[in-house]
Amino acid sequence: MSITTSTSTRAAVEELLRAIGAGDPELIAELYAERGDWKLNWPEAEHGRAATPWIRHRATRADAAAHYREIAEHHVPEQVATEVERILVDGNDAVVIGEIRQTARSTGRAYRARFAMHLTFEDGLVTRHHIYEDSLAVAQAFDADGR
Repeated sequence: MSITTSTSTRAAVEELLRAIGAGDPELIAELYAERGDWKLNWPEAEHGRAATPWIRHRATRADAAAHYREIAEHHVPEQVATEVERILVDGNDAVVIGEIRQTARSTGRAYRARFAMHLTFEDGLVTRHHIYEDSLAVAQAFDADGR
């Protein structure tokens, strides 16, 4: 690992976080490689449910744009916040640790979910995007029965 690699990885992470904060799915997707490894730590049986369609594995740049569009469609935009607590960088890999605060559009329920996002960059583009989050908090916010 070189200092230059870690420095460029940190810059790429910060650029990605700025783009996510700006909320433009097409701009965000430009920061992803054409093909990549995108996984979420939810149980497979829960992937792609109607209430949370963004929760599924992805493989392409177009999938990345769709992911961010679907998140926006299912949350109240004025009630979104993310706190990034740490960015850890090792060569081409980075881990972002923090907490998201959102409100489910369908139920009006606010939630907080801790997360860790493992990213890998090649030539400045995301090739790995793995999310580990408090899926129970998200699921409960979108549960129509209020469980």
